[in-house]
Amino acid sequence: MKILAHRGHWLTPPEKNTFAAFERAWSGAYGIETDLRDLDGRVVISHDPPTKGAIDFERLLQAQAAWGPQTPFALNVKADGLHTLIAESIERYRIKDYFVFDMSVPDTLHYLRAGMPVFLRLSEYEPSAPLLDRAKGIWLDAFEDDWWTVDMLRSFHAQGKIVAIVSPELHRRPHQALWQRVKELEPDVLSNLMLCTDFPSEADRFFAG
Repeated sequence: MKILAHRGHWLTPPEKNTFAAFERAWSGAYGIETDLRDLDGRVVISHDPPTKGAIDFERLLQAQAAWGPQTPFALNVKADGLHTLIAESIERYRIKDYFVFDMSVPDTLHYLRAGMPVFLRLSEYEPSAPLLDRAKGIWLDAFEDDWWTVDMLRSFHAQGKIVAIVSPELHRRPHQALWQRVKELEPDVLSNLMLCTDFPSEADRFFAG
């Protein structure tokens, strides 16, 4: 199973979405989940509305090409209309292992038409996803409780979908029970999963043990 470090492998909250967190993730061979917005005609890294000094997306891609070319990028697109800029940057730095997610449905169509890998969100509040047949994978979220079942993971695997599971601690809930449920899955299903977590090194030890 691939591990996605949520906003990088940060040790303190101010490190989220910083180069210190990204470099720590690459050093651990973890993938990175990060947030994209626009500022003054550029795509930048920012979870909240960006301000001057936000990291340029292209600067991150340049560093990723050097530090972690074999690790995946999960790109949470938080503004509409960025598909052309994102696609051009991805192509410029020859990034292969990535996907985009969390766009509005109309904006998602632009990414699909551009041939970019898209994950669609499912949650207890979004139990179905339009365009799922055209998506590469599923961003499986759970805001209030762990509503989904392991049989759902098996079903998605049978459909050829990659599933990125949002670990409960991202919503301030205990994560150990869910991790154990996932760990007990069949190896072929487990190998087709990703886990987005605030605790990448702990997850690495847990699932390797």
